[in-house]
Amino acid sequence: MPGVGKTTLAHAIATCLGLKFQRTQFTSDLLPADIIGVSVYNRESSRFEFHPGPVFTNVVLADEVNRATPRAQSALLEAMEENQVTTEGETRLLPQPFFVIATQNPSHQIGTFPLPESQLDRFLMRLELGYPDAQAERALLNGTDRRALLASLKPHIGPEDLLQLQREVQQVHVSPALLDYLQALLNHTRQDSAFAHGLSPRAGLALLHGARAWAYMDGRKSVIPEDLQAVLPAVVAHRLSAANGDGGTATGTRLAEQLVQQVAIP
Repeated sequence: MPGVGKTTLAHAIATCLGLKFQRTQFTSDLLPADIIGVSVYNRESSRFEFHPGPVFTNVVLADEVNRATPRAQSALLEAMEENQVTTEGETRLLPQPFFVIATQNPSHQIGTFPLPESQLDRFLMRLELGYPDAQAERALLNGTDRRALLASLKPHIGPEDLLQLQREVQQVHVSPALLDYLQALLNHTRQDSAFAHGLSPRAGLALLHGARAWAYMDGRKSVIPEDLQAVLPAVVAHRLSAANGDGGTATGTRLAEQLVQQVAIP
């Protein structure tokens, strides 16, 4: 729902990690050039010069991404998958690290466009921010203005530190038995008639990356099945839909829970 702090959280994450941050408000009249950038003719140099769009930063916040048309939404696809953008016949690399955070409003609200499956599959996780509990909301009401708090935040690490952490996460050991369990989860969605379609290989890689990071944060050097189970709802719920046509957040979450229950650990 609008107004629960999604944008503030994204800005706080970028600030704490010492990353450059750009926010783009997605609207129905947004064009791909508004995201990627555009070439402008310079009369002094007598040539066109490329002016980078907001995607050329470390953390991109696509605010209310499902209020833009599919054409504008698709401008993020190459950036999210390849960490690069191609425009006017030239490929330009994006800064590292690069990460996209998108917020979306409930699909039943006026003026929203559903995200296509190809774009949903590129998002590592989908998280929900519901209403705060009474204690948290009281602290919010009595506390300092959130803009002032954001301005006072200091980075805890820098971009190079984050890249090093990502490299260390990839060194977390994954056993053949763990991969057997991961493949069993993927195959179940592809063979069970309750699922409209199975999880993609990209989803399998996302599960593996998420499980490695979960184990790393827990101080372990190897992944266990419980790590996969811990990240699975956030990683696969937005990728799953029921064969009977039911969709939405609740259905994806329910299917993810069923997947954990129905697939035994080898």
